[in-house]
Order: sequence, then structure tokens, then C-alpha cells
Amino acid sequence: MNATVKLSSKYQVVIPRAAREALGLEAGDELLVLCKADRVVMMPKPKNYSQRTAGLHREIWRGAQAYLKDERDSW
Repeated sequence: MNATVKLSSKYQVVIPRAAREALGLEAGDELLVLCKADRVVMMPKPKNYSQRTAGLHREIWRGAQAYLKDERDSW
């Protein structure tokens, strides 16, 4: 989705409907704002960080389990 928004005199922007619907945003939701060198990135603030990160990089740990088992068996 591409859209152009305009900065108001109060430095506010309106998030386009298509973007709000795609992200499931509702009035009162909080957004995280990240400032990069040449851009601003906004994303929904997770309601629960532990649920958001649960299972992160799961594929790495599956490989590590086999490695650890091999190392333990070699003792």
C-alpha cells in the first residue's frame, strides 16, 4: 500500500484507512515511533511484549538442541 499524507500545522498526520485496517488499529491504540537517518517508522505497540516475542527465532533453537545433544553424548 502506498499513500501520501500531509503534516498539519500542529505536526499531526492522519493514518490512511487502508493502513489502519491492515494493522488492526483502533482509536486509542499506541504506536512506537522509530527515527532512522532519513525516515520515520511507526508500528503498533505490542499489548504484551512477552507474547509478542514468544517463539522468536525458534528455528535457531531447534538446531541448537541437536547440537547440544551431540555434544552431551560425546562426553
